[in-house]
Amino acid sequence: MIHYKTEEEIQIIRESADILGRAHGEVAKQVRAGVKTRDLDKIAEEYIRDHNAEASFKGYNGFPSTLCISVNENVVHGFPGEYELKDGDIISIDCGVFYKGFHSDSAYTYPVGEVSPETLALLRATKESLYIGIEQAKYGNRLGDVSASIQKYVEDRGYTVVRELVGHGLGRSLHESPEVPNYGKRGRGVKLQEGLVIAIEPMVNLGTRNIVQENDGWTIRTRDRKPSAHFEHTVAIFKDRTEVLTTHKYIEEVFKF
Repeated sequence: MIHYKTEEEIQIIRESADILGRAHGEVAKQVRAGVKTRDLDKIAEEYIRDHNAEASFKGYNGFPSTLCISVNENVVHGFPGEYELKDGDIISIDCGVFYKGFHSDSAYTYPVGEVSPETLALLRATKESLYIGIEQAKYGNRLGDVSASIQKYVEDRGYTVVRELVGHGLGRSLHESPEVPNYGKRGRGVKLQEGLVIAIEPMVNLGTRNIVQENDGWTIRTRDRKPSAHFEHTVAIFKDRTEVLTTHKYIEEVFKF
């Protein structure tokens, strides 16, 4: 069942998303070689708590951290820990905020220092595919229009889309209906109606689309161990517009590639 949101509920998600965007910005200031991923997690957790909100991920089905931190071939759901970033890494940072009863969710993948040209191109294409998908996320379209546009953009550039992991609705719950795949056919799926709030999140691989789960029960990586990128926004559908509720502007004020 899809839970459509009122304007008042979407306003709360905007407020949640603002806290989230600023938390991402604080973390971005510290993304560099030599930093341990656990230190990035601590920054996000403290910022969110200091702004009267909670981390959506921490404790979710037993997940131990505020951030999902996935480095290089890890796609999503990686743990922060003792790993120390090094020049040439890429790091996906996914975070959610729970505020006044509602969740927001967004992700960004960073190059650390000098990365290879082909990896940097992957990051740029994945980020661009997110906005290609958002362009199709408008009232009266169908979810398949969003999914197909992301898939075409990515595959036309020689990359592959992870199929087992998808975007999602969100609101009072972190994961709600409908699922938002990053592949599909135009004209298929749920019709986009006013009040729908969804997280669109392309997960794109440099090599094959095949993935495996590590023994920790959470971390998902590419089977061929080639790099993977992940970008995400929470968006709301209105009759006259689509609004991107989350923001990467605080990241990009301090971190550009």
